[in-house]
This record gives sequence, C-alpha cells and structure tokens, in this order.
Amino acid sequence: MPLPHQGSGLAITPAERRVLQELELGLSNKTIAAVLIVSPRTVESHLSSLLAKTGCQSRTQLLLWAQAER
Repeated sequence: MPLPHQGSGLAITPAERRVLQELELGLSNKTIAAVLIVSPRTVESHLSSLLAKTGCQSRTQLLLWAQAER
C-alpha cells in the first residue's frame, strides 16, 4: 500500500521511497539499481512516477522537493 511521504499527502510507494533515498545519496540510476537489486529500467520507472507525483521536472528538482518535505 502506498505511504505518504513525510506528511506531503502524496502516495509514495515503499519502492519509490527507497529509490528516492538512494537518489539523495547522489547515486546514478545504474548504481541505485545495483544497490536495490533491481533493473535500471525499474529505477527509471520509479523516478518517472516520483516526478509525475511531485510535479518536478528533473532529478535536481526532485531532490530539492525531498529536502523540503523533511
């Protein structure tokens, strides 16, 4: 079941949350995929979903959004 991210009211899934946490460490999609033991395409899919949910246009904006949500 999707979980809200830090009180934002958005339904961020546990998998999306894990990808976002790794993204916050500055990791590339390929490295995130290796860490989470998923395909790079799965990471891209989760990031695309996060961008759509948050209205962000880039990874950088997504990182700034995540920081603001803390």
